[in-house]
Amino acid sequence: VQLQASGGGVVHTGEFLRLSCEASRPISSITQMGWYRQAPGKQRDLVATITRSGSTVYADSVKGRFTISRDNAKNTVYLQMNSLKSEDTAVYYCYAQTIQRTYWGQGTQVTVSS
Repeated sequence: VQLQASGGGVVHTGEFLRLSCEASRPISSITQMGWYRQAPGKQRDLVATITRSGSTVYADSVKGRFTISRDNAKNTVYLQMNSLKSEDTAVYYCYAQTIQRTYWGQGTQVTVSS
């Protein structure tokens, strides 16, 4: 599975962005997809996940601000990020988990300036 992430950019505190992750094959066949992020000098942390059935999980730090969704017709998973904070600044990576392995996208930079 190849994953193409997009939608990152530079925004100010309180603004929003929507990240997209397009897969090279039908996501209806993928067990779970989601997003991790990695800030400079820090480990890669889970942001949000969505299963094939639509169940979602969020990191405590983004609950109520971020929403993950999927569009099977477009083979795409989205991360709507509202009320962005400076601590959301990171490279965001999408992933796809199948029975065989986990695949990663190339990462997209999100920078939130105050």
